[in-house]
Amino acid sequence: MNYRILPPEEILETTVTLPLSKSVSARVLVMQALTAGARPVPVAALADCDDTRVLAAALTRTTGELDVDDCGTAMRFLTAYYAAVPGTDVTLTGSARLSERPIAPLVDALRSLGADITYTATEGRLPLHIRGTRLRGGAVRLDARASSQFASALAMIAPLADGGLDIDLGGEIASMPYLRMTMRMLANRGVEADIAGYTLSVRGTYRVAEPEIEHDWSAASYWYSIAAVTAGWVTLVGMSDDSLQGDSVLARIGDRFGVLTEFTYDGAELSATPDIWSRLDMDMGDWPDLVPALAVTACLAGLPFTFTGLANLRHKESDRIAALAEGLAKIGCPCNTMPDGIAWDGRREPIFDMPVIDPHADHRIAMAFAAVSVFVPGIIINDIEAVAKSYPGFWDDLRAAGFTLTDADIEMPDVTEEA
Repeated sequence: MNYRILPPEEILETTVTLPLSKSVSARVLVMQALTAGARPVPVAALADCDDTRVLAAALTRTTGELDVDDCGTAMRFLTAYYAAVPGTDVTLTGSARLSERPIAPLVDALRSLGADITYTATEGRLPLHIRGTRLRGGAVRLDARASSQFASALAMIAPLADGGLDIDLGGEIASMPYLRMTMRMLANRGVEADIAGYTLSVRGTYRVAEPEIEHDWSAASYWYSIAAVTAGWVTLVGMSDDSLQGDSVLARIGDRFGVLTEFTYDGAELSATPDIWSRLDMDMGDWPDLVPALAVTACLAGLPFTFTGLANLRHKESDRIAALAEGLAKIGCPCNTMPDGIAWDGRREPIFDMPVIDPHADHRIAMAFAAVSVFVPGIIINDIEAVAKSYPGFWDDLRAAGFTLTDADIEMPDVTEEA
């Protein structure tokens, strides 16, 4: 389905309960499954999104074919999980897009530890046939440039390997804050988990612990964008400045886009200010999930930017750099793209047709462009179902904030008045 979006008629003031964190939920599921005596986490207590649903179902299976659809997190975490649990015998499959995404670095590292993993079609791609066995411990080298989840997947199964693991990341890793999240959660469960430079040391035994479930700071980025462009007020319920998530950096960098954050008993209170930076040049390698919303906000605010450190965005649900540049061009903000980044010099071009945004089945692209409706009422976003990946209730929350969403085939309302 495709939506036409119109902005609120009044100044925006809304309260939003964001979805629970997909990243935290996925790690909780795997760690609980690996902890002797731990009770399964009720699905209702986890993020309501595709990855957690797929993971929750898959972790109850030990044999047969498992289709993880388009869920990259599930693919990486389950590859390591099944390889390290003796007695499993599964074939992991997924969507055509997922089969294009890299998995070889993780498979190579697991094989070096004795894992029994076979590519059943194309070398380096899904499907994978995995027979679980007790893995060797010790030193292992891992290329984590494409995804920090490779390192997180290995770290989470390290307590099952003989003597634990010392994981050498080779001096470079994508999205380091997500790995720090994993290590902190391991430590909360009694596992010795240390980072020294680009080496991870993980050993010990899981102990039962209360699951840490937080609201999703990545999802907060769309509301920071909406607060900025509407000059409105947004309360994000339950958000804390003491978070496992690296994307909580939003609370510190939001003022660069004109959004101030105050933490109260209710959560994060966002308020807009006209004071913004004159331009923004940032290495976003630690926070790639924030880039779609921040790039759209910067263009709407007239804030030239250069975002780098984003080579891994080429391998998300879409080529996220290309999809973002395509959408920004449609709203009159042509960008320059690089292998690892995207930049806008402040130049605008006139638009003569109502923009129609194709998110390329990417949840973050679909949500990021919703804020454009404040400047371009009636903008159309296709494939609105893509948001189920991380934030199924996004469109409902947008309506509750005063936005009007209609089927794209319904004509724009006539707002002209007779003279």
